[in-house]
Amino acid sequence: MIHFLATGGTIAMQRSDSAGGGGNVPALDARELLTLAGNPNPGVEVVIEDWTPLPAVHRGPAEMWALRSRVADLLAMSPTPTAIVVTHGTDTLEETAYLFARTIPCGAPIVLTGAMRTSSDAGWDGPRNLGDAFRVAADPESRGRGTMVVFAGRVFPGANVVKLDAFSTDAFGSPHVGALGTVSDGRVRFDGPASWRPTPVIPAPHLDPRVAVIPLVLGDDGRLLDLARPLFDGVVLEAFGRGNVPPGILPAVRKWLADGKPVVLASRCPFGEVGDEYGFEGGGRRLLCEGVLPAGPRPTSLARLELVLCLAAGLRYGDAS
Repeated sequence: MIHFLATGGTIAMQRSDSAGGGGNVPALDARELLTLAGNPNPGVEVVIEDWTPLPAVHRGPAEMWALRSRVADLLAMSPTPTAIVVTHGTDTLEETAYLFARTIPCGAPIVLTGAMRTSSDAGWDGPRNLGDAFRVAADPESRGRGTMVVFAGRVFPGANVVKLDAFSTDAFGSPHVGALGTVSDGRVRFDGPASWRPTPVIPAPHLDPRVAVIPLVLGDDGRLLDLARPLFDGVVLEAFGRGNVPPGILPAVRKWLADGKPVVLASRCPFGEVGDEYGFEGGGRRLLCEGVLPAGPRPTSLARLELVLCLAAGLRYGDAS
């Protein structure tokens, strides 16, 4: 049995001439989506549930945690679903997939998907993506892989997937680890067996910690960092290249560290991660030696969520990797 949880997003939208100023607005429920997409596994029972259909950017920490809790509850039900398929808005799909991957133990696969076009558009990609998601969910080889994202014929690990394109139907990628497999001609092909080492679970009870993201700019003097310090519990700095920053921000960084508030260093580059090669003032090596924490193989958005989860669980960033 597959539990289909529809949470809104572009995949469930249609163009309106009146609502939303004539743009795309929520329109389709779970049953309509499944009817339009077609069930690629007619022999498999599907339980349908609509869950607060929202545009992705309307879902804050409380709503994200409620959705995560619903998925965890479903996996604890008897009988346990063989898999869960979730449709979701693409703008924040990476955060939700990461949240599932980092807080829900591997077991029955959780497969997220969405669309970059609406059913009003000639190139609606919803039916393909949803059909492929159900194929992956029903595939025996999906067991033990935890949370996955299926998009444009590729299967990505939930802990590493990011949206790389604002408009293309092939919008998602996994720059740090690559795709897990593909879906082509109705067949799921994984590139290898499920990992013997599943993604570690962070025992976070909520998403309450306040974590800022501050992208650095040329000549940055740390003014934003200083203003943010009283308001947030931690910060992710989006630095240049391998983690290099303008030296003008260093006094502000040291104030965060002196307050016992974690500072995580990420790169603005979509590929690669921060390192310790550069020892000049403002170089990544200097920052790491002073106690700034490297983001690891995570873009800024996921480094921020990782820090939120670690703070909520009372862990140091990096200790749950």
